[in-house]
Amino acid sequence: MKLAVIESGGKQYTVQEGDTISIEKLDGVSEGDSVNFDNVLLIADGDKVSLGNPLVKDKKVSGVLKENKKGEKLHVRQFRSKSRYHRTYGHRQPLATVEIQKI
Repeated sequence: MKLAVIESGGKQYTVQEGDTISIEKLDGVSEGDSVNFDNVLLIADGDKVSLGNPLVKDKKVSGVLKENKKGEKLHVRQFRSKSRYHRTYGHRQPLATVEIQKI
């Protein structure tokens, strides 16, 4: 069982071959294109573990972009008492769904 820890969008993800992950939107990549993750922090293959300092050299994790979408809507409310101030707005984070193919 191969396992890898990758970094994308300032966050770290633990992935295996065949996994589908939701990460922050990748600019310049459309659906069906291949994606290479160069920031590999750890690769484990059974008892053999390669730990980077901070990155594992000459290793990549590849996958295919399945879908660009938006996440759930977050409602943000601001309120200040005794001043009749209130404000409500929402935010939907753009996300990308990637299927990991090769570690």
